[in-house]
This record gives sequence, structure tokens and C-alpha cells, in this order.
Amino acid sequence: MTQVLSLGLFGIDGFPVKVEACVSPGLPAFEIVGLPDNAVRESRERVRAAIKSCGADFPARRITVNLAPGDVRKEGPIYDLPILIALLCTAGLVPEKSLDGAAFAGELALNGDLRPMRGALAMAAAAHSNGIKRLYLPLENAPEAAVIDGVEAVGAPDAATLIAHLRGEEELFPAAPDESPDEPIPLGVDFAEVRGQEGAKRAMEIAAAGFHNLLMIGSPGAGKSMLAKRLPTILPPLTREKMIESTKIYSVAGRLAAGRLLVTQPPFRSPHHTVSSVGLSGGGRIPSPGEISLAHNGVLFLDELPEFDNNALEVLRQPIEDGRVTISRASGTLTFPSSFMLVCAMNPCKCGYFGHPTRRCTCTPASISQYMAHVSGPLLDRIDIHIEIPPVSFSDLSGIKRGPSSAEMRARVVAARERQRERYGDGGMTNSRLSPADMEKYCILGPSEKELLRTAFEKLGMSARAYDRIVKLSRTIADIEGSDEIKRDHVLEALQYRSLDRKYWSR
Repeated sequence: MTQVLSLGLFGIDGFPVKVEACVSPGLPAFEIVGLPDNAVRESRERVRAAIKSCGADFPARRITVNLAPGDVRKEGPIYDLPILIALLCTAGLVPEKSLDGAAFAGELALNGDLRPMRGALAMAAAAHSNGIKRLYLPLENAPEAAVIDGVEAVGAPDAATLIAHLRGEEELFPAAPDESPDEPIPLGVDFAEVRGQEGAKRAMEIAAAGFHNLLMIGSPGAGKSMLAKRLPTILPPLTREKMIESTKIYSVAGRLAAGRLLVTQPPFRSPHHTVSSVGLSGGGRIPSPGEISLAHNGVLFLDELPEFDNNALEVLRQPIEDGRVTISRASGTLTFPSSFMLVCAMNPCKCGYFGHPTRRCTCTPASISQYMAHVSGPLLDRIDIHIEIPPVSFSDLSGIKRGPSSAEMRARVVAARERQRERYGDGGMTNSRLSPADMEKYCILGPSEKELLRTAFEKLGMSARAYDRIVKLSRTIADIEGSDEIKRDHVLEALQYRSLDRKYWSR
């Protein structure tokens, strides 16, 4: 019996798999056990054809391949390569010594070529944490796996070349770690292009500085989507750790852009309003990350918010609070990271012109209330900043005055994030994610500020969650202003960002 190390995927995390091959006398048969799915069972035919393509004879005996641990489901064609290596090692065609400290993963073509696979980065991370020094995988995946320090990612174009390498007949070299990450993809947009809307720009700057959720309400054509699409231009760059976190998600989901080794800038996801709850949260027969996980460390933009299915919107509530989403299936429970910044845009009514200064709204009060009710109170309560986007005036559109550029706004955002890093350490904590204990320590209010909040809390009927979010928002505004203390003006500005729920949802 021969044992070859491989790696499997469970969610976005890898785990070690031992591929055990036993060739014994008896009628010719080829069985794979260890909870394989259909794709793994089909490895029998791919491996059989690939062995013959390599010039070796397929053993006409009873073959049993076990994928351990046997109580964890194995999915996908990534076990083709380790099964092939195990069988050739059993036949004496591959020296067993060459397998020490190495793991294998990859899908085989019938002619023995190795095809690219998903999740190479997650596998390399799992290999490192399990003491595996070398990972053999398809040539196209080697640069991605080489991002993980401490693991030699050796890519091979086909099984024949890899076999020759293991025999010492041909040399394959590990992919060199890329010391300079991919340059960010130019976004081609800038806040300087936006005329007017200075209040909205200020709110977006605050949201970016503290990673706060944001809701924009305004009539069609006011610029809600245009503003949202420029938000990534002012977000701080991702740290190396966050790059790897996001890349693991995109790699497992098969969404990593061609030629890119890392997700180098905060993701921006904008699903259509017809997306299902599973499309948002993730799942499926073989659970995969949804939009809220693809937006991890970045922005999830929901345009036309009331048009989304109610069940889909309610899925957002728990991930917003916890920064992760848990999916339970018969095969197990998966947890995907989902620490994202929620940005929403919506019209104030079905026709879009309720409250418009020049155009008449054709909706009845009942239909307006019904339309706004699509956004529930619990979800609204989890959004820190509510802003109204007024129509842009002719003078703003036709004038030559330009507002602040994305570079100027980004500099202020980065400075505010740096203040938070100095305050909370290098863990990537932002003001919006402060725990109650952290708030007591870092969001200290003076007597005047406490009295202002007490009055607002009692008169406006705020929830405890709304109170906490206003305090956190005040902390972010103070950081943008370069103040160590939360002052009355900071609290007043934070309070004005929580007024639209009473205007539109208390009808």
C-alpha cells in the first residue's frame, strides 16, 4: 500500500487528505472510498487514461483508493494527481522517497495534462499550517500558491513531466514568491468628476474612514450610483494579510482575475436586485462564497434597495453584526468571512419623485409607505449613515468649480485610519467594529456630549444599537478632524446622519 498526501477544500480553508492506494490480486476493479462525490469517482477514468498517456501500463488488478479522513466529504477533481502518483508509486514507477514532505493536487486531462484548479492559495496555506514543505500542482496555479511563505509551490505542465522530476530525470523548480504584489487595477473614475453633492461626498469620506454602512435616498438621476462607484477610489489599500484573506475567497470561488496573484484593492460587489438569498449569503449543493463574502474587506453595493427580495435583505442582518456568515448543510457547517461595508441606494418612492423640488410625485401615501416597508427597521438600524441625495442644480452642473479629488479625500481617509491603527493596534480594527468594551475605553464623551445624546435618545426614540452607532460615527468624525476627543460638533454631525429614518419610515 502507498500513501500520498493531498489537500482538500472545506469552504475557503484547506485540510490534509491522505490518499491510500492498495493494488491486490483479484478481478480487475477500481474503487474509490472515503466519501467521494461524483467528480472524485470519475477520477478513475481520467487517471486510467492519463497513466496510459504517460507510457505506463494500468494494473489489471483490484485497486482500492481510500481518501482519509473517511468522515469528511471529498469534492472536485483535485484528487486526480495524487491518485495517479499513488498508483505509480505502488507499481514502483515513482520512488517513494520522492514523496516525503510533499503534497499533490490537480485535475488531469485524458492525455495527462494538468488543468488549473480552484483554491490553490487556500491549499498552500493549509500545507504550511500542516508542516508540508512542498506542493505539486498545475503549472498555472504555482505562482498563486507561492504567495504563502514556507511552502515550495512546484508547478508541472503534465503528469509525464512531474513523474520524470520525481524520478530525478528532469528538474522542476518552485515558483518564485512575488515580492511585489500586482499593481491595483485603475478604476478610471474620480470624485472630482462629481459636480455638487458636497454633503454626500463628506458622508462617503466619513463612511470610508470608519468602515461605516451607508444609505443614500434620492430621486432618479441625482447621482447615487455614480457616487457609490467612486467609493473604492478613496478606500485605504489592503494590508498583506487582508489581501490573502480576500484572495482565498476569490480563488475558491473561481473569481480570481486572469493573471492576478492577489486581490490587491478592496473588492466592490454590486449584485443585481434579482439576486437570491443564496446568491448573497453563499451556499448551494457544494457551498461556495456568496456576494457578501466576495465583498469581504471591501464594499457591497445594493442599488434599488427596496427591489431586492425581502428574504435576501434579511440575510444581511447577522453578517453585518458578526463579520461572518454561517451556512449549514448535511455535509457540515461552513463559515465564510463577510466583513464588508454595506452601501445602499434607493428612491424615496415607487415613481422616485417624492419630495422632489420640481417634479410631482404620482404615488399615494399608502403606496409610499408600502414601498419603504420593503426595507425593514432592523436592517435600517444597522446602517450608520443615512443621507439624502438632492437633485443637482444647473449652476453646479454648468459651473467650472470642481470638488475635492479622490486623491485628496483618500489622503484624509488614510490619515483617519492611521489614527485608528495607532489606537487599536495592527489588527485592522475600525471604529464601526468596536465592541461595547472598546467603546467604553476609546469613545469617552464629555458632560455636554452626553447630555446632547441623552436628549436625542429620548426625543427621537433611538434603539440601543442606533445609540452605539452614533457614538462610533462621532469617533470617526473626530478622527477625520484630527481630534483625540469626541466633541459636541462631532456628535451633532453624527446625529444628522440618523434623521432620514424618521422622515421616510415613520409615515
